[in-house]
Amino acid sequence: MKVNQTISISTSKALLVPYEAHHVLTYHEWMKDPAIQEATASEPMTLEEEYENQESWRTSHDKLTFIVCEPLSGAASNENDEARQIKAQVDDSPDKMKGDINFFLYLADEDDDGDEVAEPRESSTIRLIGEVDVMIANTQHRGKGVGEAAVRLILAYIRRNLPEILKEYAQGEKLDVEKVQLVGLMAKIKQENTGSRALFKKLGFKQEGEANYFGEVKMVMGWETNGSEDMAEGLEYRELDYVM
Repeated sequence: MKVNQTISISTSKALLVPYEAHHVLTYHEWMKDPAIQEATASEPMTLEEEYENQESWRTSHDKLTFIVCEPLSGAASNENDEARQIKAQVDDSPDKMKGDINFFLYLADEDDDGDEVAEPRESSTIRLIGEVDVMIANTQHRGKGVGEAAVRLILAYIRRNLPEILKEYAQGEKLDVEKVQLVGLMAKIKQENTGSRALFKKLGFKQEGEANYFGEVKMVMGWETNGSEDMAEGLEYRELDYVM
């Protein structure tokens, strides 16, 4: 999506920045790990394909992506000045990158595994499900609350910017934005990934059904009652300009 191309999210636990071309080399190295490929249901790609993917994700109307970086340190982390800018390739240099967080939008009726996540709506309403997935690349960064912070932050960002997100989706699909609604959230997680399942359960997601053919469990939560406006509570959430 283009909605976040000049926006970063700074908090005490993590810094989220838009996924740009200068992140691709590091991202490509992460995705060579067979364990990460398995966890994210991804196929190996060439570096050229990764660059093409990055460009596609940036312009896609149904995919919102951030790179997860370490939080600002020192005096910068305590600044209250909203004019503070996040500088590309400085605040998000390769040594500060930790993973990524994604949000996919699709029609609720395309959810083949069931639709308990969504409340019934009038037939004229175009109902959307938002799928969330998070990946923390290096094992030394896991289990420290970074993944949880990333999920909390993207949900808080979506809550604050939902009209613009739905407008971009509607324009891409040539739909009437007034009829488009986000009605539920979902995450698909490998059954053996107990840490990720526990993370989403802590945030209010509930498992729906049993593991599918691919060994994934689906965890769901309704949008209207998810409380994501409070998801960033205590994290010193700030949306700051991201400059290239």
